[in-house]
Amino acid sequence: MANVLIVDDDYDMAELSKELLEAAGHRVRVGHCGKEGLACLREAPLPDCVVLDVDMPVINGPAMAHQMLLHDAGEEKIPIVLVSGRSDLPDLAARMGTPYFLVKACDGYEKILLATLGRAVSERRAPTSA
Repeated sequence: MANVLIVDDDYDMAELSKELLEAAGHRVRVGHCGKEGLACLREAPLPDCVVLDVDMPVINGPAMAHQMLLHDAGEEKIPIVLVSGRSDLPDLAARMGTPYFLVKACDGYEKILLATLGRAVSERRAPTSA
């Protein structure tokens, strides 16, 4: 199973995702903003995947992903699953160079999250830009 970092300012969504992933056997840490997410990355071990909300205060998801690319300490190789309710999520994911994205609270969210996370962990495709 994977080490997963969830970064989402929606506490209920973060908790729902955490419980779901832990029930599937994953080890999960949670940050509630990009700043907390970056702090979690400084703690060993690095996650196998980051489930990252797009719209957050202070440091949003794309800005956090950009900082991960700049750190160049292994963080740039971590796949990111973008989550958001935004209608332009597929375009944003394409601009960031990540094939992994998921619309929040969509029908079948739990099943899709597990499948997308599994794909991200097995393929290990990190974003190419942010």
